[in-house]
Amino acid sequence: MAGEMKQQTARSASSGKRATLLEEHIIEIVSDSGEGAQTAGQMFGTILAKSGNSVWTVEIIPAEIEPPARTPAGASGNRIRAGSFPITNAGDGAELVIGFNEQALMGGKWENRYKPGCIILLESMWANHPDPEIAAAYSGVVNILNEENYRLYEVPMEQECSRFVEDARRGKNMFVVGMLMNIYGRDLQLARHEIETKFKARKPDLVEPNIALLEAGYEWAEQNLDFRFEIPPYGVKEQQVVANGNVAVALGIVASGMEVCAMYPITPATSASHYLSEIFPEVGGFVHQAEDEIAACAFAIGSSYSGKCAVTITSGPGMALKTELMALSVMAEIPLVMVNVQRGGPSTGLPTKVEQGDLLAAIFGTPGDAPKIVMAPATIEDCFYSIITARKIAETFRTLVIVLSDANLATGQQAFPRPKISKEWGAPPVDQSPVPAGKDPLDWDPVTGLSQRFIPGQPGGMYTLTGLAHDRKGLVAYGPGINQEGCNRRSLKLAAFQKTLQPPKVCGDESGDLLIVGWGSTKGAIEEAVARVRKDGLKVSSTHLTFLQPMASGIKEIMQKFRQVMTVEINYSDSYEDELIDENNRRYANLAWLLRARYLIDVDCWSNVHGRPIRPGAIEDMIRERLK
Repeated sequence: MAGEMKQQTARSASSGKRATLLEEHIIEIVSDSGEGAQTAGQMFGTILAKSGNSVWTVEIIPAEIEPPARTPAGASGNRIRAGSFPITNAGDGAELVIGFNEQALMGGKWENRYKPGCIILLESMWANHPDPEIAAAYSGVVNILNEENYRLYEVPMEQECSRFVEDARRGKNMFVVGMLMNIYGRDLQLARHEIETKFKARKPDLVEPNIALLEAGYEWAEQNLDFRFEIPPYGVKEQQVVANGNVAVALGIVASGMEVCAMYPITPATSASHYLSEIFPEVGGFVHQAEDEIAACAFAIGSSYSGKCAVTITSGPGMALKTELMALSVMAEIPLVMVNVQRGGPSTGLPTKVEQGDLLAAIFGTPGDAPKIVMAPATIEDCFYSIITARKIAETFRTLVIVLSDANLATGQQAFPRPKISKEWGAPPVDQSPVPAGKDPLDWDPVTGLSQRFIPGQPGGMYTLTGLAHDRKGLVAYGPGINQEGCNRRSLKLAAFQKTLQPPKVCGDESGDLLIVGWGSTKGAIEEAVARVRKDGLKVSSTHLTFLQPMASGIKEIMQKFRQVMTVEINYSDSYEDELIDENNRRYANLAWLLRARYLIDVDCWSNVHGRPIRPGAIEDMIRERLK
């Protein structure tokens, strides 16, 4: 079974230690905020991917900007899952954990993030801390870990790092990378290259001390640890890109031919705009940071009106502020792509945590009838291609396309095949040919609702652009028939687009006892859980939806072939375990609501809002319990 240690061993070329061969391993690095555990995890994840392993990483981010030190809630870090087979999610319990202090470490233990009996490498400086309460807290945790049979190794990180830098707190992360390079038998030159890449351009004076710390960590592990692991490469032959979802979104914007991105900083979407601002000018693009979310959306719409579709990037609270302008994009039929990197809610909610709570808001959260297209990438690779697709749809159908990413995809790293750039991805040249005489700017086709888009500067193309009800000439008109026709034609565009969609694929048999339906970043965990239970003979399958509005034909027919259907989602739903909840008042998860209303099938749901990616093991346990 994937992840189980095999009894085979192989001697490392650089050491006399015997390396245990693994199909996969899960690593967590946790520290106080600002100590660089996230950087260490990202760097080592990149090295594993460049070494040929399949990788998925997840950032552990505290909710506060400057959380209190030595507290479970303030823990920052990274989880890395690496394997010799395609890795599609963050997995279950960590098997090797590195803690910069015992409080950050115990936060993960209390959340059941660690596999029982796993290896723990713990900074030992706290044992002799001058504050007796801190020393006692450390001693108490060490006793607990030993009593519960964890393989605990106390590591003098502070002492070792102080030999190379004045502030050891700023050097422990590279020391940890060095230890990991030794533990997993990686060539130190790979890490040296990553350090040079990270620091040489902006802070060249940091290259040498960080390499010294790296080498010190490697040597300490060589001399003091009695274990080593080997994860054979995945066997990928084609070139790969190692990126997180936000970087993939930014690259997708460049590849799509869009030239303007308007945004306002908001967690967890901001890094997409930051990365885009670094690379966009090189290809003639422009990132506009507006004074607020409303202004960002207005700027994008105005830019798009001038001829080329623009994009705005935000998160849930930002989308809430943009709702009137979203409706303007639909009403005025101006193409717009909106990327919503979802986070926990409601209100300010959980800014750094994952959730899929914005699906219903994306579809219905605008005034009046404002039909728009909503899609959701399921993988980091999807984050790249979904933007290209969204731009094409927005321009073809003259409408708003919302791309629902989330914090799991945004901060997770994964390797995927390097895209082979195609000219077909890019936006076409702005049409400046004369408008045919007698042509109206909203000359809606009676079947598809589509009409030719007039671009400013086209001879004969001047017309009134308005968010008020208007006729085919764009003139404000309040007659009852006028508004009815406009709403009808805008809705027909969704119907026309829906006819182009293919039914989703079924993972597993096409009929059985239970069908799991998912969307967005839950795909990998759902399919891994389904694969596990199918090995034991359970008749379970899954399907995953990319387009949530409109939905493809054939979904009802797929669901009707199963005895039970349920969604797995990271958003809120009521549980029948609560005394007051019954079939008359239960609130369902977002996708379950939509499927029940659309297809009149009794679709159940299983969801939570823990602020963490759903693990395959949790889904597996739920399936087994349901089919007892």
